[in-house]
Amino acid sequence: MNIVTILSLLVSSMLIYATPLIFTSIGGTFSERSGMVNVGLEGIMVMGAFSGVVFNLEFADQLGSLTPWFAVLVGGVVGLLFSLIHAVATINFRADHIVSGTVLNLMAPALSVFLVKVIYGKGQTDNIQEAFKKFDFPILSNIPVIGDIFFKNTSLMAYIAIAFAFLAAYLLNNTRFGLRLRSVGEHPQAADTLGINVYKMKYFGIMISGFLGGVGGAVYAQSISVNFAVTTILGPGFIALAAMIFGKWNPIGAMLSSLFFGLSQSLAVIGSQLPLLSNIPIYYLQIAPYLLTIIVLAAFFGQAVGPKANGVNYIKSK
Repeated sequence: MNIVTILSLLVSSMLIYATPLIFTSIGGTFSERSGMVNVGLEGIMVMGAFSGVVFNLEFADQLGSLTPWFAVLVGGVVGLLFSLIHAVATINFRADHIVSGTVLNLMAPALSVFLVKVIYGKGQTDNIQEAFKKFDFPILSNIPVIGDIFFKNTSLMAYIAIAFAFLAAYLLNNTRFGLRLRSVGEHPQAADTLGINVYKMKYFGIMISGFLGGVGGAVYAQSISVNFAVTTILGPGFIALAAMIFGKWNPIGAMLSSLFFGLSQSLAVIGSQLPLLSNIPIYYLQIAPYLLTIIVLAAFFGQAVGPKANGVNYIKSK
């Protein structure tokens, strides 16, 4: 196996595993930039994965190869609706953000598996037939070496996610909406005096995180697991949360961190095919993403400074 083959395998696998993390971590960035901690990203991903797979199974005959793309949108909408539980609890009822997010994480697997049993009469769905397939970029894939590594037999959705990270950074940093969202996360009282509807902006932040988390879950289920079971989403939501913190609450930083964590996840799958890793027991590679998550959080959490009003319930009268 030559170096080009090894790099193309690494990059292709990294992009597949990083894509759900990119969408979900950027969603978390929008939520926390509005001052709303959302540790419920894992539960939101579960609901996105569940709804995406169910939609895929039910409409694959009618929509054909377009099914996964529509299923991603359905997963996003379901994730948005599910995130409203967190929004109402924390904004309207001023519940603790961590407790509310934990409730989402506990509720989603039980609810989704119950619904799967009601719909299909068993604990998991069948495998989907219309999943996200490998993609060759026209013209770019023909470039020597670079084309083989980055643009051949790769994930189109991954490049959409990377492009979206730059769009999200522009929205946060260069638009009126982004400025208002960030001001609410930094100093909601000052934003309120300027006529900004603080509660509305916080709702927007959580709803965006819900939509993108649902998209991340639907992408994961249709590109990695290709079905839905209670173990389909088991950890990527928390890894996305770590990627957001490691990326310092910046969409581009979150995207780069997600690529790093995606690479660590992919090594557990392709490690046996790589000369340097083939002799390492597989369970070491399987725990690597979670071990790296702990190390990164321990090393960088104290240095990373989030929005000043993050996690603080805003009371308009104060």
